[in-house]
Amino acid sequence: MLRSIKQLYGNQLGASDGDIGHVKDFYFDDVNWAVRYLVVDTGTWLPGRQVLISPYSLGRLDQAEKILRVNLTRKQIEDSPSIELHKPVSRQYEEEYFRYHGWPYYWQGDALWGMSGFPILELPPSTLPTESATATELQSERADAHLRSTQAVKGYHLRSSEGVVGHVCDFMMDAQSWAIGQFVIKTAARFSDTDVLIPTKELERISYEESTVFVRATWNAAEQCPRVSPDVVAAVD
Repeated sequence: MLRSIKQLYGNQLGASDGDIGHVKDFYFDDVNWAVRYLVVDTGTWLPGRQVLISPYSLGRLDQAEKILRVNLTRKQIEDSPSIELHKPVSRQYEEEYFRYHGWPYYWQGDALWGMSGFPILELPPSTLPTESATATELQSERADAHLRSTQAVKGYHLRSSEGVVGHVCDFMMDAQSWAIGQFVIKTAARFSDTDVLIPTKELERISYEESTVFVRATWNAAEQCPRVSPDVVAAVD
C-alpha cells in the first residue's frame, strides 16, 4: 500500500512513554528514492531543536491511528545526537546517529536498507555499524549523502525535453519499505489541471538550483500516466 506523504504532515508522534511532537517534514534519498528520516516538530518539549526519527524505529507505516508510534523512549530521543537547524544532514552525523541507536547503516549493502529491503532490525551482528571501515571509505560516504526535504521539493517544476509538464504536489510512499514510488504532479493547463502519478524510475535528476525535477517522459507519455483525484490521493494500492 502507498501512503500520501502530504497527508502525514502534522500527524502526532508518540514515544513509548509519551508524546514527542508532530511530523514536520521527511528527508528522502534522491538516489534510491527512500525516506530516511521523519523531521519532528517537538513543540515545547525540546524547543528550538530539530529531531530526526529513522523508519527503523517505526517499522511499517500502516498504522491506523493518527498518532504514529515510535519504538523509542523520550530519553533516548532527547539524548540522541543533535542536528543543527537549517543545515544539510551530513554522512558524519548519520554515522554518529546510527551508532548511538545501534542500527545498521542503510548505505552499506546492496539493498534499499543496506542488507534488507525494509527498515527492520532482525539482522546479523556483522551488519551493525562498526569502526572497521577504512578512513577512505568513510570519507567517500560522508561526501555522498543525498538527503532532500519533501517540503522543499514540493512545488518544484517537472520538466521534460518538451517543456514544463507541471509541478510536484505530493509523494506516494510504500508503507513497508518507505520507498517513494511516485511523484504526484499537478499538470499544466494542457491536461486540464489534473494530478498524475509519475513513477520515480522515470525521473532523471533533481536540480535544486533550478527548483526543477527533470523527467524522461514526453508530453504524450505523461498524458498516459494514471490520474489521481486530490481527495483520494491518501491511498493508492
